[in-house]
Amino acid sequence: MIRPLLALALATGLASAARANDSTANLAAGGLVFTKTDAIEMRSEDLSISLERIAVDYVFVNTSDEPVTTTVAFPLPEIRLDPFDFNVDIPSEEPDNPFAFETMVDGQPIGMTVDRAAFANGENVTAELEKLGLAFAPPTEETSRILDALPKSEWERIEKAGIAATNSFDAGRGWETHLSPSWAFRITYHWQQTFPPGRKVRISHSYKPSVGSFVSTLIGSSYASSEDLAAQRKRYCIDDDIVRTVKRRTRAVGESGIAYQERWIDYVLTTGANWAKPIGSFKLTVDKGDPKNLVSFCADGVRKVSPTKFEVTKTDFTPTSDLSILILTPSQP
Repeated sequence: MIRPLLALALATGLASAARANDSTANLAAGGLVFTKTDAIEMRSEDLSISLERIAVDYVFVNTSDEPVTTTVAFPLPEIRLDPFDFNVDIPSEEPDNPFAFETMVDGQPIGMTVDRAAFANGENVTAELEKLGLAFAPPTEETSRILDALPKSEWERIEKAGIAATNSFDAGRGWETHLSPSWAFRITYHWQQTFPPGRKVRISHSYKPSVGSFVSTLIGSSYASSEDLAAQRKRYCIDDDIVRTVKRRTRAVGESGIAYQERWIDYVLTTGANWAKPIGSFKLTVDKGDPKNLVSFCADGVRKVSPTKFEVTKTDFTPTSDLSILILTPSQP
């Protein structure tokens, strides 16, 4: 049974206020994906999630009598570029590694193959972008320069293909028109891994999460609809203690202030159900970052193990839903 958990009472906060109506979306990422085989069991998974880093340690065992070689992959979520409102959080500026993804096998770094692909209007436009000299990653000044330098006769074709869109605005120097990227890109890391019979193989990976944010919070607000509030409470299993804490601080800061800012992290947990058996031993640690922060997520048996950390442990665990974590950071008066 999924039930609400977690609330911490707080005083004044440390997070600086952003501009009003400022919001950033996030991208869910998750665990490793193997080519399906009934020979490999996931004996344990130790998952740690914070605003700064996601780290997960796996122990796998090949229960057959023969070595098993399979493809191990980590697909990043598709990143779609909006030419008019690009507000998705991309943690790293590295074009080929936007999540600063790292992997170790038995304590040693593993060399991975990186597959990149770009899509527009449902078509693979990878070759077209490479021909134009465009990187797939989030737009940069170089991206804009290359697009704007295309002959005007090419602009209509590029727009029709869904690769870019014309964006007109006045930035204080008069009216100007530019081509802005509108494709989506996908990055997948993968390698071939051999699992010897009967021996434990430890695979670890870590990366920076994409963190969604909002300058305020819907909880206790006068502008949020009852439907939005109900959906948020259900998504994060927000209990009455958190609602009371937010409302109490909202009254304290007054109508002109902001009590809390929202941060949220999504993690695709259901890939852990793909193995020969349920996960033998599962541990989730969520670190809210500061004792003054509030945190809420859906889980059974959550234990507070430090001023900022909460743990969930399971035996023979088969995840049936993904994980959404809400962290509320108190704003400066």
